[in-house]
Amino acid sequence: MTENDFQDKTKQLIDSLKGVCANYGLGNDGNEFKIITQVFLYKFLNDKFAYEIKALDNRLNNADDWDKIVSGYSDNDYQMLLMQMQAGTAKLQPHHFISHLFDKQNEKDFHKTFDDTLNDIAINNNDIFSVKTAGGAKVILFDRLSNYISDESLRDDFCKALINKLTGFSFEHIFNQKFDFYATIFEYLIKDYNSNSGGKYAEYFTPHAVAKIMAAILVPKDVQGKINNKTCYDPSAGSGTLLMNLAHAIGENKCTIYSQDISQKSSTLLRLNLILNNLVHSIQNIIQGNTLLNPYPFDAGDTDRPTFDYIVSNPPFKLDFSDFRDDLDTKENNERFFAGIAKEPKKAKDKMAIYPLFIQHIMHSLNKGGKAAVVVPTGFITAQSGIDKKIRQKLVDEKILAGVVSMPSNIFAATGTNVSIVFIDDEDKGDVVLIDASKMGSPYKDGKLQKTLLSDEEENQIVAAFNQKQAIEDFSVVVSYDDIKAKNYSLSAGQYFDVKIEYVDISHEEFESKMQGYKDSLNDMFAESAKLEKEIKKQLEGLGYDL
Repeated sequence: MTENDFQDKTKQLIDSLKGVCANYGLGNDGNEFKIITQVFLYKFLNDKFAYEIKALDNRLNNADDWDKIVSGYSDNDYQMLLMQMQAGTAKLQPHHFISHLFDKQNEKDFHKTFDDTLNDIAINNNDIFSVKTAGGAKVILFDRLSNYISDESLRDDFCKALINKLTGFSFEHIFNQKFDFYATIFEYLIKDYNSNSGGKYAEYFTPHAVAKIMAAILVPKDVQGKINNKTCYDPSAGSGTLLMNLAHAIGENKCTIYSQDISQKSSTLLRLNLILNNLVHSIQNIIQGNTLLNPYPFDAGDTDRPTFDYIVSNPPFKLDFSDFRDDLDTKENNERFFAGIAKEPKKAKDKMAIYPLFIQHIMHSLNKGGKAAVVVPTGFITAQSGIDKKIRQKLVDEKILAGVVSMPSNIFAATGTNVSIVFIDDEDKGDVVLIDASKMGSPYKDGKLQKTLLSDEEENQIVAAFNQKQAIEDFSVVVSYDDIKAKNYSLSAGQYFDVKIEYVDISHEEFESKMQGYKDSLNDMFAESAKLEKEIKKQLEGLGYDL
């Protein structure tokens, strides 16, 4: 079976699980995404376990009833096999297998057996797969899914329908696949549950083109494979698109992921993304909580707050944070929020600019010699005063600005805001690259949304121009920090492009002819203006006005 065949089979499985939810009244229900993602994950972990245990015991490779053979192992033999498994593999018992539940499906109260099985897996693997909250609680891997069916008489049938979708197809043959395969599957799995939402906190879905460009600039090809033991952080991680692309560029086994997000849903999806992409070792570093109010870590009195080698972020742009605005305005936060905190407006609190707080937090969280990339509204790069300009001044004055890429409109279709990517580099103190990619891309319709799609060639052109510091007419410029200061700290590439004046040689007679044409046009316009003035005056006098 080819990779495309496996992708098709996997998508069919996802669609069939959605079909079950629809048949039991949960289509587009708020809990549907929990059922789909958790049942998919249960299947994935089962097949990963089968893949691992067969690698440890060759007798199981060609056995159709490998699960029955494993069930007959002595306790000591079974424990020895579990100890030899990779750290990211769920430690399952025979009664956790899909085949065991399949055989039990006609027993009374099967839904309780189904829920108990998933709950037992979650508890037994809590140290590996749980997500921490700001208060220190642990969010376990699985919920009691049958509880989402309000009619108790239908719960057995619902769970039977789910378990029957998980047989007849195995993921075992795809565990040697790479990032692109799992990125496609993950995007398909969550496409109905993590769409653009117009700026709500932590619910942004970053287009893959943006994520790929950010990763390729932060980790150029000539250094990929040559770096090790790097820490990667996203303070508004969402479902983890930026982190996954960054980790793939560095090497999944050469970096550790750290993340924080206030959204429970996003943290759950990020956990799933880490599992799919062989980054289980980083799940313990997922924090579900308010980054600005309680930045990682949460230990009281811990002044040795960690900083990171790489930071990526697509933070919310506008959000009502008036409820905790004053809690941020403290002496302890003076250094972190060096440029200030937006004041609470009397009206339109939902339009409070929150992204400047994230930029400041990112700058404060970066290692010496670290690199960062953050998505901002394009207005940030030219604001003439206020917090935005103070941030730009610090980036330029401390020579940690690597450059800016201004993206095409509708690259984020639902935000209604043009975006740019600001790149920070605490190591390279050379010239700054400014790119105007706003004219790139091709428009297309995604449902009712008008979007812009960058081609691979366009993505590569942006990355090459940035990493190689190329100056390309009407596209990119390479400027010094002094140049930027002279332009009032503007980071818009267009303000640095050369103004082109085209000269055309003409004879004296041609010049006189053109000038006479301009004079005639002006005389005609003046005559028309005088005529209109007389007509207006006449109408006003007719209405009784004394002119």
